[in-house]
Amino acid sequence: MKELFYYQDSMMKEFSADVVQTGTDDLGHYVVLTNTAFYPTGGGQPHDTGWLNDIQVVNVEKVAEEIRHYISGNVEGLSGTVTGKLDWARRFDHMQQHTGQHILTAVFVELFGYQTVSFHLGTELVSIDLNTTEVIPEQLAEAEKRANDIILENRPIETKWVTKEELAQYNLRKDVSVDEDIRLVIIPDYDYNGCGGTHPTSTGQVQMIQIMETEKMKSNIRVHFICGSRVRKQLAMRKNVLTDVARQLSVPEKESGLALAKIMQTAKQTEKALSEARDALLVYEAKDLASRGEVIVSETYENRTIQELQKLARFITTENSEAIAFLVADNADKLQFVAARGTDVSESMKNISSNVLPLINGKGGGNDALVQGGGEKIMSPQALLEEMGKALSAE
Repeated sequence: MKELFYYQDSMMKEFSADVVQTGTDDLGHYVVLTNTAFYPTGGGQPHDTGWLNDIQVVNVEKVAEEIRHYISGNVEGLSGTVTGKLDWARRFDHMQQHTGQHILTAVFVELFGYQTVSFHLGTELVSIDLNTTEVIPEQLAEAEKRANDIILENRPIETKWVTKEELAQYNLRKDVSVDEDIRLVIIPDYDYNGCGGTHPTSTGQVQMIQIMETEKMKSNIRVHFICGSRVRKQLAMRKNVLTDVARQLSVPEKESGLALAKIMQTAKQTEKALSEARDALLVYEAKDLASRGEVIVSETYENRTIQELQKLARFITTENSEAIAFLVADNADKLQFVAARGTDVSESMKNISSNVLPLINGKGGGNDALVQGGGEKIMSPQALLEEMGKALSAE
């Protein structure tokens, strides 16, 4: 393992090696080389991609003692000596994020004694899980500043292969999980950690760490962050969004938050007024329906929500305590209904729903006084009303 190109020189972008074997497994066509700078998936770090000659490498995995380069083309075109070229933007991004994780993890131990229990390097965000139930904003700010100070000092990053017996010479952040081929990644006088991943040669190459958010994960706190070029991309994205919001609000960018808050408050007030107006119209409509003097008030509608039907049915039965309301709405590809009774009516509306729901392959709920349900549009709204009336007569 020590002789692998990605361990000998993590900054190697291109190399030559001989083809040892080609084959196919469950992951696809693969090539095994005499040596490689392509890092395989492992240790929380994703695999490299790139090219062998002009054939794209889409995945790299370690299988037993082989490092298999999975390609998108035909393996028959690869033999003899080939040239490997990494997708360097991807590799360097992974090195920035992975090294940033080492630094941030060490900072949380240094400042607060919080250990990292897991690490995930995603395509957008990186995360560590800390063995604590709470991290306050002031701690996050302090940790972020300390991590960026370590980066700014441009400390060297060293790697060293040691034996299990030699481990006692180093103040390891956590115990290593292997007994041989032990590789340490070291920021001298600061962090000593067993790691098989790739890292740049100095902390300055990480460029910057930005903590994005935290979330509770069982008994731990998950900290999401980004490093290096991802910070610039996030800043550019957020700048574009802020500029667009400010333009639409016709205010300077620094005032867009306050302007948006005012608009949201106005929108809430408008929505409340609209809701009150809709309820007033429903009351008026209910009084009109109840004024017919019918014992059973039945009506069909198009594109009316179940909530509106419920309110309308309640208003009708409040207006006339002896009334029963059967309301059906034709909503897109489904039928929905409400059945309600006044306080002077003894029949249970649950019997209505239990009789008509099977007819439309529907589901519903409610109580003796009011039920609601919906199902497939396999009959007309008027036919469903008639079935509700039959169910009442049968009762």
